Amino acid sequence: MDMKEQSQLKPGDSPKELKSMTVNGTIKVITKPDTTPLVEVLRDEFQLTGTKVSCGIGRCGACSVLMDGRLINSCMTMAYQAFDKEITTIEGLAEDELDCCQNAFLQEGGFQCGYCTPGMIIALKALFQENEEATDEEILEGLSGNLCRCTGYGGIIRAARRVREELRETGFFG
Repeated sequence: MDMKEQSQLKPGDSPKELKSMTVNGTIKVITKPDTTPLVEVLRDEFQLTGTKVSCGIGRCGACSVLMDGRLINSCMTMAYQAFDKEITTIEGLAEDELDCCQNAFLQEGGFQCGYCTPGMIIALKALFQENEEATDEEILEGLSGNLCRCTGYGGIIRAARRVREELRETGFFG
């Protein structure tokens, strides 16, 4: 099956004998070995380079993605663990416009070099999906698995607070 055929698969179409996952709403067939780290599959096989590689041991959060709506470190997740799962990367958050977490980072200067930004945004998305009224302490806890080496935490926390306020005002998380 070539890349064009893969891109035309829709949920429910995937033949059972193929190893696949749904990434950002599209079924993707995996050709790499089952024990390949998910981050490598996303970046190398699917060309989704927003998910970053940094520590490789699950300590920095640069590789954060959502798997079935839960925050995971894709450097610590093997490809086989993602078979038949729904994976959301930073590229999958924006549809017609930026996600509210992405927008908040832009508006509040929640980035410096930008390397940690995708993982931070994914972590915030997971946090607010679980708890739309997260306190400042819960925000800090929710981001505790993500490191910013530039120490841009002021802007990151402002972005998180902006998301919380937007949720309070609109009741819509998108």
